[in-house]
Parts: sequence; structure tokens; C-alpha cells
Amino acid sequence: MKKGKVLVAMSGGIDSSIAAMLLHEQGYEVIGITMKTWDYASSGGSKKETGCCSLDSINDARNLAVNHGFPHYILDIREEFGDFIIDNFVEEYLAGRTPNPCVLCNTHIKWEALLKRADMLGCEYISTGHYAQVRKENERYVISKGIDETKDQSYVLWGLSQQSLRRTIFPLGHMHKKDIKQLAVDKGYSDLANKSESYEICFVPDNDYRGFLKRKVSGLEERVDGGDFVLKDGTVVGKHKGYPFYTVGQRKGLEIAMGEPMHVLEILPEANTVILGTKEDLESQQMLVRNFNLVKYASLPENFQALTKVRYKDPGMTATLSLQGENIEVLFHGKVSAIAPGQSAVFYEGNDLVGGGFIARNPVKKKA
Repeated sequence: MKKGKVLVAMSGGIDSSIAAMLLHEQGYEVIGITMKTWDYASSGGSKKETGCCSLDSINDARNLAVNHGFPHYILDIREEFGDFIIDNFVEEYLAGRTPNPCVLCNTHIKWEALLKRADMLGCEYISTGHYAQVRKENERYVISKGIDETKDQSYVLWGLSQQSLRRTIFPLGHMHKKDIKQLAVDKGYSDLANKSESYEICFVPDNDYRGFLKRKVSGLEERVDGGDFVLKDGTVVGKHKGYPFYTVGQRKGLEIAMGEPMHVLEILPEANTVILGTKEDLESQQMLVRNFNLVKYASLPENFQALTKVRYKDPGMTATLSLQGENIEVLFHGKVSAIAPGQSAVFYEGNDLVGGGFIARNPVKKKA
């Protein structure tokens, strides 16, 4: 009668709830699990506790499981999450980079935690509410975009291994968000359909990463305040409030008048210096990508061309990829703006995810 046993990550939101419901109706033996990754009280932020780690969300997930007659567990992974994800988040900003915590969390925390508990509970599969699809092709497990382009989440899944994908089910990849909301209403869960969705980093609920850094790193403001804003030619044009509080591409909040809008081009933590330039100075046609993971292919084809995204909502630009030692050199076929070290570069062939990696620092070329 059953198709197999599946452990479903349930945040209490509409997507993971509908994913669990669909798998249950399709004949899988479902076990729900809610992972508590973060304690809002310890963030020191001003926003009320909401989202995936709140008591209300945990109760919503449990109630749905009870209503449909499948078991539900709560898994406290705050310690392993904090040690890895939050420490990395802080370290990246202190290194002058812009971190991608969701990618790291999916790769090193959520999937590992799910697979470990799936083995303990005798589950063949794990499942999440991500808008993506997975299939087997040429002995590889391949991720492709969800059909709802506005909700596609394949960008944050590039780090998943073949071993992880072999056991992963994405029930929502072939659905549109509007249909999922309607399904929730039809099933008597209109509260889920009307539930607000959070787009902030889960452990920075007030979306103030600068305040978070100040609270996490004792004396940070005093250590980094008063560094120089400089132009590409080295001209000092002002003082900033500390290099970790700026990101590549930033224009607002610089508090400096130059006669034309200035943007952050590069961050030099060792000198507590932030390099500024014009919007045109932000444009580049090349970058280096480190710590890459290939999904669709076992090795990168020679002079491979792929649509390359440098941020989640980036429409992408075609680029030629080539191996350079342990990195991938990316040569764009046009100009790309605000390539930020630390962010993810993700490669696509049509709708298929080829792979991805982290953008390495690409020093600004100084003006003569």
C-alpha cells in the first residue's frame, strides 16, 4: 500500500505542510520533523518571534501531522546550527565577504540532519517544501528549476551531494504557488494560505545584520570604526563606520557626497578600507569561483557555456566556464554588476542546475 517511508522537514509554513500532505495522500509513509535551528531570544533583535523556529510554527506542523495521522518529531539542532552557520556568517563579514547562510545550511546542516534521522527512523527518503525538481539521468541525480519561476529555489541547492539527492523528494517542484495556496484552502487550511512568509535570514529576524554582528562580536564597533573610504586611485575621500557593515554594490548609507552616486567596489579588511566607485566601475566580465560542487556532470566539460547567476534574484548572464586549478574561471558574455565575494555563483543549462560555488575575491583594477 505504501510507496516507502519518507521523513519530511516541516517548518509549519504552507510549503512544507502541503509537501507532507501530498506525500501522505500519494501513499508514502510520512514522518514529520521540525528542526529548531535558532532561538530568537538569543539574537537580541527587536522583531517578535515568528517563522520556522517559533512555538506557533512548531505547533502548526504538529497539528497538521496529527490531523493526517502521521507522527511528528521536534529536532533541536541549535548547537550544531550555531556553531557552523552563525560562526561562518560572522567570519565571512569579518573577512570582507557577503555570506550565503541558506546555501551552507541546506548543504551542511539540514540535509545532513535529515539523512541522519531518516536512517535512525528507517526512512528511505527525505523531503522538503523547496520549489525544485530532481531526476536521475545518465547515472546522475540532477536538480532542475521548479516550474514556478517566481518561487524557484534551485539556486540555494547547488551544494547538495549525489548521495543526498538520491534520497530527496521535492513534491512542489511541478506546482505553482497559487495552486498550492488554493489546495491549502480546499483542504481546510486557509490559515496556512494566509500565513505571512519571511524572506529574512532566520537568525536575523529584524533583517539588521549590522546590529547582529555588533551583538555577536564584542567591541566590534570600536575595532573597525574610522577606516578610510578610498577611490580606485587610492585617494582618501572620507571615513566609514567599519568595513564589516558594508557590502559590494551598496550605494545607500555611505553618507558621503561626491557629486555623483558612489558604490562599494571592494572591501579590504586587513586595512579596514572600503573602495568606492561609480556604477560603471561595479561592472565586470569575469570572476573566480571557489569550493564548487557539480550536480549535473561528474566533471566540467571543456569551455562549457552556462547561464550564470551571481545572486538569488539575478536573471543570469551566459558565461564560459573553465577550470583553473581548484577553481572555476567565469568569463561572462556581457557586463555583470556588483559581483560580491562570498555570494553563490550558480550555473544552469536550460532549466537544469549544473552546479555552483562561492565567488572569490576579484581585486579592483586600480586606475593609473
